[in-house]
Amino acid sequence: TDSCNWKMNLTVWIVDSYEDALAKNLVIVCLGLVINFINGMLVVTFFSNPMFSRDSRYILYIHLVINDMLMICLSVTLYVLTYASQLVNASLCYTLVFLGTTTFMITPLNLAGMAIERFIAICKPLRHAQICTPERTYIFICLLWVIGVIPSLADITILLSVQPISLFRSTVLCYTFSLFPTKHHKDRITASQVICMSLVWIILIYTYCRVLFTAGKAISKGSANKARSTILLHGVQLLLCMLSYITPVMDMFVFPFFPVHRTKITFFNYLITNIMPRLLSPLIYGVRDQRFLKQMKEFFACKIIIVKIVPSKL
Repeated sequence: TDSCNWKMNLTVWIVDSYEDALAKNLVIVCLGLVINFINGMLVVTFFSNPMFSRDSRYILYIHLVINDMLMICLSVTLYVLTYASQLVNASLCYTLVFLGTTTFMITPLNLAGMAIERFIAICKPLRHAQICTPERTYIFICLLWVIGVIPSLADITILLSVQPISLFRSTVLCYTFSLFPTKHHKDRITASQVICMSLVWIILIYTYCRVLFTAGKAISKGSANKARSTILLHGVQLLLCMLSYITPVMDMFVFPFFPVHRTKITFFNYLITNIMPRLLSPLIYGVRDQRFLKQMKEFFACKIIIVKIVPSKL
């Protein structure tokens, strides 16, 4: 089972009643729209003030937001597809899964990059301006996408080595376990998960401990404590992201005890591992940042006033 948790178990499509399927899809689609609406406001706020585009912290943050928006769109589309049609065009399905896997991989790596930036800002403040430049930040983001694409490319390469190219013109069950069923794919998934998550956790633990140590010696406690709490929240969100890695294990232990509620458990796991982390992102970073929050209030308050004045004059 793939870590990205894009699939929903085949029994979901078969067992759910029309009412249950409709209710679940409405919940997922509505939550996806709400999350992307909030994130869209954050993106507009970022581009409304050139100051943010000169700060590596905000550049990394808005990249995380945009990546989450893409992931939500892909995830919700795949979720609805599992209910709308049992068989899907293979090219469409592989494209969605390819992009979904890539965006999923980028999220923890981006969190690690944000933790490193806060570590440099607090522990090496005199060098922060030289190290964390906008140009280097954009290079780092490009590197994230290269790293994120590698596992997906490996999957496609392995697939093409064992399947004919005509597969992409057929229709398939759009579930990861049916798209990549070989042992090579399972080994690739396990290896990439272990390497990626181990690296990210090492970075987060190291940066948090260093910031915690620096905060204890800092004359100005405010910024150090804020950075410490921010990195701690990075860890909380990363922990939520990691739940998708243990979802198959959870399913294996829980399903035998509640076989009647199998689809409900799968639905709940999907909400917790895919939707909730994306919902928390704007709350953790955008709303907590006073400068960003102030700009967002001023920008949208100005837009609302203009919208009210113009129709009244007409």
